Amino acid sequence: MELNSLDRARAVERPTRDAILQRAPSVYTFWNRNTSLFEDAWRQWEDKNPQIADLDHSLFDPQLRRAVEQAWADPASEASVKDLWKEVFPGVYEAQFFDPAQLSVLRDYLKAAADADIPLRPPYGISLNRGGAMLDARSEGYLAAPNFQAFYRDLMNTYMRPISRLLFPDIVGYDTQTFGFSIQWQPDKDASLRAHTDASSVTLNLNLNLPGEAFSGSGVKFFDRETRQISELTFAPGTALIHHGSVPHESMPITSGERSNIILWLYGDQGQVPASGAPYTEVSPRERWSVPAAQSDGFAPF
Repeated sequence: MELNSLDRARAVERPTRDAILQRAPSVYTFWNRNTSLFEDAWRQWEDKNPQIADLDHSLFDPQLRRAVEQAWADPASEASVKDLWKEVFPGVYEAQFFDPAQLSVLRDYLKAAADADIPLRPPYGISLNRGGAMLDARSEGYLAAPNFQAFYRDLMNTYMRPISRLLFPDIVGYDTQTFGFSIQWQPDKDASLRAHTDASSVTLNLNLNLPGEAFSGSGVKFFDRETRQISELTFAPGTALIHHGSVPHESMPITSGERSNIILWLYGDQGQVPASGAPYTEVSPRERWSVPAAQSDGFAPF
């Protein structure tokens, strides 16, 4: 009997961990050769699992959701969105992004996807454990489940981009392209990420840990180039940190428990980002609360 796409995807021979670590050419060939197969498999997986909840706006913090919905209806009210973000380090802002009471819906979905036995590519150089996955369609081996992709696009277009433009007005025009990945930090796996900057105009770091899901260590250390100030920040379940990609930061080692998070980037076509301190033109609130017409250029930073 001929196997369907889901069965074929589950049966495919996969690259070894060593090949993935070395980014061997055969690994790129594997993902590119099987793109259509895996996309079909994810569609079939969702069809066979109707009990998986839809991912919708109920996941977002109610106060943030109301403010964002109002800003889309009336961009002149956008100050109510900005007021929810607190500057916790020079150029780094924090806010409640997801509703902790609803966060288990997203976590359960991601766990089910990890258990689907469809090959998923982890983010190179960050985490090779089962919780790491590429989220954007520009990345080979991405989480191509239709429900997740609809939620991901809505998150980027409805929430992340206009909020980024509001907090960092210099990124307008350098925000046409999206990129995202998930990480699950575990003490016995890749436990930290050394000091670095991101190839993004703006980075949004979302903590997916559930209330009561304790871990120790794994803070994010930020460095201010001008003042030499260094601060290690931790953030509660469902909260987010947002900053220019050019802000140096480092994920500290996790020492117990697990930490789950999603990292989202915006940047311009072909990876363009604004030059630090360069002049920029202010745009109107209505321009901020809009979706650019640009299509995905297919460029992936890694």
